[in-house]
Amino acid sequence: MSPEAARFLGAGIAVLALYGVGMGMGNLFSTWISSVARNPEAEDKIRSAGLLGFGVVESIALCAVVVAILILVK
Repeated sequence: MSPEAARFLGAGIAVLALYGVGMGMGNLFSTWISSVARNPEAEDKIRSAGLLGFGVVESIALCAVVVAILILVK
């Protein structure tokens, strides 16, 4: 296997984390909408936890993309 092919393979494996990020964000927002629909008065309390969870999940996605770019750039 050539070094260039190994770099592309490594970058592809690094981006596999985005699959989990997509599933996590879908789960987060579906639960958020469901909980607000059941108890609209608690929306302000739920919003802060939901946005914090969104930030954590999104940071994982950004880290995965940065690692993939670093692998490709060398």
